[in-house]
Amino acid sequence: MAAFRKIRVLQAIRQGQIGGGESHVLSLVSALDKERFEPVVLSFTDGPMIDRLNEMKIPNHVISSAKPFDPACISKVNALLKNERIDMVHAHGTRAASNLFLPARLNGSPMIYTIHGWSFHEDQPFFRKHLRILSERMLTGLAKKNISVSASNRETGMKHFSGFRSIVINNGINLDHFNPGREMKDLRAELEIPASHTVVGYIARITLQKDPVTLIQAFSKVLQHNSDITLLVVGDGDMKQEAVDLAGSLGISQHIRFLPFRTDVPEMLKAIDIFCLPSLWEGMPIGLLEAMAMAKAVIVTAVDGSREIVQHRQNGLIVPVRDAESLAAAITQLHRDTAFRGRLQVAATATVSREYCMKKMARQVEGVYEGIIQTQQRFSIHEPNHI
Repeated sequence: MAAFRKIRVLQAIRQGQIGGGESHVLSLVSALDKERFEPVVLSFTDGPMIDRLNEMKIPNHVISSAKPFDPACISKVNALLKNERIDMVHAHGTRAASNLFLPARLNGSPMIYTIHGWSFHEDQPFFRKHLRILSERMLTGLAKKNISVSASNRETGMKHFSGFRSIVINNGINLDHFNPGREMKDLRAELEIPASHTVVGYIARITLQKDPVTLIQAFSKVLQHNSDITLLVVGDGDMKQEAVDLAGSLGISQHIRFLPFRTDVPEMLKAIDIFCLPSLWEGMPIGLLEAMAMAKAVIVTAVDGSREIVQHRQNGLIVPVRDAESLAAAITQLHRDTAFRGRLQVAATATVSREYCMKKMARQVEGVYEGIIQTQQRFSIHEPNHI
């Protein structure tokens, strides 16, 4: 490659909806050193992330696919790598990696695989779990470099794959965007939530992983002894209707605002007091980091990625998984003890500022890219599509 040409890195993600991995990609491409690297984004569905990339003037492509290891994608991805003169592929998540490893190899482009939580977990049926373990072992083995977004993710990989190696680079938050001090519109008034109410927020994909059922059950218990409190549920997913129906059957629908996915996440976070993430498993939850950056008291479950960020009673509260009683008690405590809630809010903001800054994350990722470049140059590869 000519010395003056920037390194073109394809950032691949499974979908264009904005979730944790997609927010990570948006942060990364905005913070990369544009004097050295040119990001191009590939998504396997359209969505708001693509709109945001267009606003940022970041080149992007959508190749429609709803499944991993999709043979129909191979020729399209291969053509994309050639047409965009991609030097390096950075796959975010299992689906992206599974659809990129073969085209990357055919083009001689080294692949970096960022693991945003593993595709296998304990509550899966035996054969599905072990098939996914085998798939992940293959993908991590084929990658030039693996990046784990949390130390717990790396430990899980080491437990399941002989010889697994990765570097830990924590997710990073745009502290200018998620800044509680900047001017924002008052969504409480727009949503007609009484100013005297404590607002509990659940802003996530409404799926099994995020366990909305336990949250609704817990909130029903909170309402038995507290009336000046509102639950704000923001997002979409295959369990949303079940959550809505459960709230109706428990007779608490009037205390909950169900909203579809929104792009004004900082404004939504500004409107709440307590952020709940009752997950069954996590990699490194960006939604949690965003809430902490916005100075919210947080309640999480005792799962790996969340536990790595939150220290119980120091910068948030940790409750057992699928324990509605404990979750209700934690919400009630933060609702009533505003002084304690305030201390957690201050500590939460300090944690993100110190450990989970977007710019720090980007510099670490650039270090991975530079290491691969230097390795490739030592082997004196001169073809145009190689580094």
